[in-house]
Amino acid sequence: MLNNNNKSLLLTGTAGFIGSNFVPYFLEKYPEYNLVNLDLLTYAGNLENLKECEQNPRYKFIKGDICNRELVEFIFNEYDIRGVIHFAAESHVDNSIKNPGVFVQTNVNGTYTLVDVAKNYWMEKPFTYKEAYQNCRFHHISTDEVYGTLTLDPNDLFTETTPYMPNSPYSASKASSDMIIRAYYETYGLNTVITNCSNNYGPKQHDEKLIPTIIRNALKGNPIPIYGDGKNIRDWLYVLDHCKGIDIVYHTGKTGDTYNIGGRNERTNLQIVDRICTILDQQVPKSNFSYKSLITFVEDRAGHDRRYAIDATKLKNELEWKANETFDTGIVKTIEWYLNKYGISK
Repeated sequence: MLNNNNKSLLLTGTAGFIGSNFVPYFLEKYPEYNLVNLDLLTYAGNLENLKECEQNPRYKFIKGDICNRELVEFIFNEYDIRGVIHFAAESHVDNSIKNPGVFVQTNVNGTYTLVDVAKNYWMEKPFTYKEAYQNCRFHHISTDEVYGTLTLDPNDLFTETTPYMPNSPYSASKASSDMIIRAYYETYGLNTVITNCSNNYGPKQHDEKLIPTIIRNALKGNPIPIYGDGKNIRDWLYVLDHCKGIDIVYHTGKTGDTYNIGGRNERTNLQIVDRICTILDQQVPKSNFSYKSLITFVEDRAGHDRRYAIDATKLKNELEWKANETFDTGIVKTIEWYLNKYGISK
């Protein structure tokens, strides 16, 4: 039973990577909130990620689909939801290339269902909130991939005013969901904020993603697959720094605004794999062997964007956010977490 004196927030998809780092952080920081987690537990969601929260009286898990309007309406009514932080999304680009329809269903239709139910529950009519729901906010978590790809010029960065040019079914579905949120702010006056983040890394990330794939294959002695020439560049953000950014924007961001959250830690995929292998060679050494010998180049992904990098100046200047981890500090923490997960002692 949740605490009746607390405000209840609906969080979606928090059995996934970013959300499962956010929930324990948020529960510890804010004793005045109840958190209701709605998650379908598809391949990327795992309740093991939230084991530390299971017994918390301010946390409630509900298994279900964000596209199920009847269920979402029930949750709003049953728990008197006063805010939404929407993490849930199909997010793996390779899967979106093979099966784009699932991405449209979850990311577009699911987001529409959530924001429409929130609008109806909190508002009497456009631009008029019900008396008891004046400050209720819908925070939509998005990605830098909606902006497309950048040139290799290090001064060329994604800002909040960069035009959307999504190149994969995944990024197109996220761009669509961003537009729906924007429309609900412009048309109905719903209190919304959007954050677009760069590539996250850290504890609890799904095995299919780049950094867990490198670590797992290295430790097993399997080939480490790298797409194309390995020179695709990403801007890496430690997951807890992202969570802190979400927290700040949810509580203090300007209504209707978008904020980019990025680490300014640009690395090629080759640099990533080289750094991880170097650390593993130091921490889990094998005689006459380097993990770098496992690096294997594979056929490039279709429509593989060359470079992403975020300019987070707006978030830093307006809301005083800053990343605590550099890539070099964050990757050490990440590798230590995975070594512990796999029961490997240094």
